[in-house]
Amino acid sequence: MPAAVQDPLEIVRLAGILKAGGLVAFPTETVYGLGADATNSAAVLSIYETKGRPRFNPLIVHCADLAMAETLVAFTPLARRLAARFWPGPLTLVLPRKPGSPLSDLVTAGLDTVGVRVPAHPLTQALIRAAGMPLAGPSANPSGRLSPTAAAQVRSYFGGRVPVLDGGPCTAGVESTILAIRDDAAIQLRAGALPRDEIEAEIGRPVAVAAAGAAVAAPGMLASHYAPAAALRLDAAAPRPGEAFLGFGPMPAAIAGVSRNLSPSGDLREAARNLFSMLHELDGEAAAIAVAPIPQTGLGEAINDRLRRAAAPRDQLSRTL
Repeated sequence: MPAAVQDPLEIVRLAGILKAGGLVAFPTETVYGLGADATNSAAVLSIYETKGRPRFNPLIVHCADLAMAETLVAFTPLARRLAARFWPGPLTLVLPRKPGSPLSDLVTAGLDTVGVRVPAHPLTQALIRAAGMPLAGPSANPSGRLSPTAAAQVRSYFGGRVPVLDGGPCTAGVESTILAIRDDAAIQLRAGALPRDEIEAEIGRPVAVAAAGAAVAAPGMLASHYAPAAALRLDAAAPRPGEAFLGFGPMPAAIAGVSRNLSPSGDLREAARNLFSMLHELDGEAAAIAVAPIPQTGLGEAINDRLRRAAAPRDQLSRTL
């Protein structure tokens, strides 16, 4: 843990900013979030304004524990089972908002459901407890851009406008998996750091996947998202002239120019952890990036999802996939 966050007074200071309706960037095991009091509409509005985020795109609410989440949403037996197994961790559950819930309507973007999760980062859990409130927290980046996995990337995006709780590099490197729970059914709205096959192993049956073209019901469902400034070309065996190369597994014999390798050994967890950080690096060094094929199994589903959205035409920022 960086020395900058070992002083408990820093948690108290940042909690005070949140209580006053301000923004704080915070670390999670997935990516850094841009947090505000989820019960304060003015504070939540400042998230949308700071990110330039479309107001129809709902926000995830981060809770300190299951008990806090239960004050906001109605848990089904299946949701409770998943929370018991995977929280704290990179799983967001989209559940019906409870009548009388203190959440701002801006969090849900007009929906009657809300995504909640308990992040597996001790500093953020301490921050939520010190603030005494759930935090609305999308990724701490301008809307549509690469998600940050280090405090320095957040500072690069927002400068001194947003204080950052520095929790070191994110260990998962891609956002949480999002499941909509409807009675006894689970539907994956966004692939993420918790592989779908691990969820299926826990519940003993397949998890459905939201169809292409589904209405936006959770973050990460826009067609163009997680995008660098550089153009991306996917499933590339090798770079073309002028392209940087983002490899996976054994690299081609001769790579001219700028390159990175997500995982020389072909480890998908390592690749997920490195994805956004290496895209950040290459984005500063090249106008175009060629990306090697990534297997679709396990965490490869989430990695490929992020790459497809990053490579999509930028005019596809709309209400549907």
